[in-house]
Amino acid sequence: MSKPREVLRMRISDLLRRKGGLVVTIDPARPVTELLDLLATNGVGALVVSADGQTIDGIVSERDVVRRLQRFGPGLLEEPVSEIMSRQVQTCPPDTDLDELMRLMTNGRFRHVPVVDGGRLVGIVSIGDVVKHRIDELEGERDQLQAYIST
Repeated sequence: MSKPREVLRMRISDLLRRKGGLVVTIDPARPVTELLDLLATNGVGALVVSADGQTIDGIVSERDVVRRLQRFGPGLLEEPVSEIMSRQVQTCPPDTDLDELMRLMTNGRFRHVPVVDGGRLVGIVSIGDVVKHRIDELEGERDQLQAYIST
């Protein structure tokens, strides 16, 4: 009887190698209008709030802006990012298993997770990154099955 093959688990570090480790950050003292410019210019849904670009002070998403705009009105746009950011940020290390991260994001109901290694910001993973990886994985499996069937 043959020994079962060990399933290789995708790690966040593998995902970051493919997508890159660029993380757009914003200083907590900058106005919300600048945050909006950075979100639009970079085509991202959230920014890590960081005074030094290395450590995490908070995170702010498009959803945070919309909800607070509805509540406080257009005056919010001139307020500092620190007024709307989430201060409790769920992070993960690069060796986190992708399945574990998916569960964390689903259970916590958040879409962006900064990746921290040794106290330093090294990347960010979005739910879109996770879904793209999973689609690529499924397409690869489909292609292998089709090749197997046709031989």
